[in-house]
Amino acid sequence: MTALLTRLLGWLAVLLILLPLLLTLLYRYVPVPLTPLMVIRLFEGESLHKDWQPGPRISAQLKMAVIAAEDNKFCRHRGFDWQAFADVLDEFRSEGRLRGGSTITMQTAKNLYLWPGRSYTRKALEALYTPMLELILPKERILTLYLNIAEFGPGIYGAEAAAQAYFNTSAAGLNRQQASLLAAVLPNPRQYNAARPSAYVERRAGVIRQRINQLGPWLGCIRP
Repeated sequence: MTALLTRLLGWLAVLLILLPLLLTLLYRYVPVPLTPLMVIRLFEGESLHKDWQPGPRISAQLKMAVIAAEDNKFCRHRGFDWQAFADVLDEFRSEGRLRGGSTITMQTAKNLYLWPGRSYTRKALEALYTPMLELILPKERILTLYLNIAEFGPGIYGAEAAAQAYFNTSAAGLNRQQASLLAAVLPNPRQYNAARPSAYVERRAGVIRQRINQLGPWLGCIRP
């Protein structure tokens, strides 16, 4: 029984640690074919629209908009934004409301290897995979992965599919307004629509555009 348990734990370690490590090394150079979320949505009966694009073929406007919307310190932190975590905890103590404090790297780790939903197990694995991504991948590659696998709407994954679906353009052709609208729907892409933005999405997109102008050197890891 002890030997069997040891073998099972060994295989679990391979599945949860070694496999993501090997895949991360691979994804430094090759596109991601599928993610757990894509597979789950397919089993739920949804379609799958995605079209992988390398970093230089994704608009810098979208890269800047996503950083401004999701993770202002992306170019400077090493996977975790401890000040953002502290702010989230302070807000929870004072207002009783718990909002997300995940960085882009954390979200990329979750999207690449984990399932949707909230659990301590998933968060623990996310915390394990996040520094692994930062150690192996350049910042530009992490952002490229994120922008190719993020869900932008039901059955729509990645910047190219989103640009085509909502604005009839390519990921490379997105302007700042379009990019800010796509970034604005990321927290809840199944509720909001970038092509038919609600008043909330319009306001959020406006804030994102203003923030891009303010970030300046904080966007130093973005290639034009």
